[in-house]
Amino acid sequence: MHRIFATAALTLLLGTLMACTGTPPGVEPVQGFEVERYMGRWYEILRLDHRFERGLSHVTAHYSLREDGRVRVINRGLDEATCSWREAEGTARFRGKADRASLAVSFFFGISGGYHIFALDEEEYRWALVSGPTHGYLWLLAREPELDPELQARLVAKAADVGFPTSDLIQVHHGATDCP
Repeated sequence: MHRIFATAALTLLLGTLMACTGTPPGVEPVQGFEVERYMGRWYEILRLDHRFERGLSHVTAHYSLREDGRVRVINRGLDEATCSWREAEGTARFRGKADRASLAVSFFFGISGGYHIFALDEEEYRWALVSGPTHGYLWLLAREPELDPELQARLVAKAADVGFPTSDLIQVHHGATDCP
């Protein structure tokens, strides 16, 4: 009896962890992805808010290739209430072939989350729409702290078309601050 319970518990745990890196319905990761071109600094333009980013402005993500083929991730944001920077470092690995923009990112040992680029400026890699494992996670990233409003509106519409609650998106502040 204990063996059946242990097997069921392990199956449930593995299923839950795999679901954390899965792709939401309607989201198709970009094919023909070139990870080297994606490396560098990205500014968070819009996001669906979550406790791990709540209250942060000036949010950036910096990606760099590791020797083992994985991607080093450094997320950084300013907590304007305390005038302090918060930073998290993680590692991303491809969930399949490296030319498909679907990765699993881990900031804590053993716990991974999905990172799926489903819209990308394929010519210059200037902007990207990124999904997490569910429609509750969405980021619009760009190489500059501002994005053309018409382009931004088109990308938000694309996200809405595949089921994201885009009316809940927040604009990430990158301008002047009262912090020293």
